[in-house]
Amino acid sequence: MADWKEQMQNLVNSLEKLEQHINVTPEEKEAIEKSETVWGTTPYFASLMDKDDPNCPIRKQVIPSQKENENNYGIENYLIYKENRSNEENRPDTIARQYHDRVAFTVMKTCANYCRHCFRKEVVVDQSLKLNFDLEEGLQWIREHQEVRDVLITGGDPLLLSDEKLDFLISKLREIPHVEMIRIGSRVPIVLPQRITEGLLKVLGGYHRVPIWLNTQCNHANEITEETAKAVYKLMTSGINVGNQAVLLKGINDDVQSFRELHQKLLSVRIRPYYLFYCEPAPGIDHFRTPVEKGAELIRDAIRGHTTGLAQPMYVMATNIGKIPLMPDYYIKEKSDKEYTVVNYKGQETTIPNIPE
Repeated sequence: MADWKEQMQNLVNSLEKLEQHINVTPEEKEAIEKSETVWGTTPYFASLMDKDDPNCPIRKQVIPSQKENENNYGIENYLIYKENRSNEENRPDTIARQYHDRVAFTVMKTCANYCRHCFRKEVVVDQSLKLNFDLEEGLQWIREHQEVRDVLITGGDPLLLSDEKLDFLISKLREIPHVEMIRIGSRVPIVLPQRITEGLLKVLGGYHRVPIWLNTQCNHANEITEETAKAVYKLMTSGINVGNQAVLLKGINDDVQSFRELHQKLLSVRIRPYYLFYCEPAPGIDHFRTPVEKGAELIRDAIRGHTTGLAQPMYVMATNIGKIPLMPDYYIKEKSDKEYTVVNYKGQETTIPNIPE
């Protein structure tokens, strides 16, 4: 299916369709039959699943699990808490805010892949939180708030909007004098690279006063194909830089080999690692979360000194007060009035002078 719309019309979102791609285990079948949530993926992404391995990293991101019924650490009504939707500021449903000069503009709840670890699962997967996606209302709010210089268009997946709606949305944002940057968060380059069409490139690409930056989400090297490589190259040659915001996921990318392979392969297809997110405390995804320290340990043990620094993402935790960096100071071993003792990835030590203020 070369056409992206055909891919979306034939989402793998039933047991019968899934069985055309993999040998479904009894546990997977039971979880699907009992699940009351939205699930599914594109035929393209389903084709990347390991047919016989239930621990396939793509299967685990796509297929519901009965572990989603367990919730020891997730925060109820998480999205309202995380996106500050219950504070005194009067904002439309489309606008989420943690910063003074930046907002997330949530434009839809539809996805090409319904990630089981989604932090917006209450809107996208569970659909227990109902939002009014009134784009005009959101645009008007942004017009009225001159402190907002940076708008992140998100969802769901905003690149599933038609070319015409995206053109309208981006054109209207670019008309706002105080908007200096537009960012788009989309898994489309990974789960539906067919969406990167000439029509879309005309909407997103070219030289403009207000540039567009696109960040995707890829969590395992097996998700990266030649189709993704070509889609990213088309975006870049149109003037759209592509970064990656991986999520640290237990059993998927929380070992040294998988973590290193992911970030090296991202660079091989021109995707720059940007963030590594600690898996957020949304309800029902306890089974994906690791200890907080794990991400920093992986960057230390899998990336630093073992591959180019271009492959190193910034490890952060997304919270209701913004992103919190989670990189401890592993590399300064000692400090005296005279000097610092620093250590590299091999454990070798050297010293540098301690310069006073």
